[in-house]
Amino acid sequence: MKLILGVLSVVLLAGCSSPGDVKKNDPTISASTSKPAKKYALCVFPRWQEERSTSTMSETENGYRLVVASEMMTDEVLEIVSTGSGSKVTLFQRAPWSKMWGRSALEAAVRECL
Repeated sequence: MKLILGVLSVVLLAGCSSPGDVKKNDPTISASTSKPAKKYALCVFPRWQEERSTSTMSETENGYRLVVASEMMTDEVLEIVSTGSGSKVTLFQRAPWSKMWGRSALEAAVRECL
């Protein structure tokens, strides 16, 4: 019984992904904008919340990070880094090839706010 519980725990944990794990993938979008990081983040974040209520935004040392996560996995990470002339924007996706619900709207928001 203990062996079964141990194996089940490992299987469940293998499915988890954090923002750091998602950032190991190649970026889906990598772009620059003349907007300051805060202004850009405040453009994208409400749009993401409309599509996925689990969206969160946090301030980082150099800008902002937006994250969309389900119960056990991080699906999308948007890094917004302040630069001297605006911001650098990088979108990472857990499985960029998948057609998850709302994904095209999330990508569109990233592009439209540039």
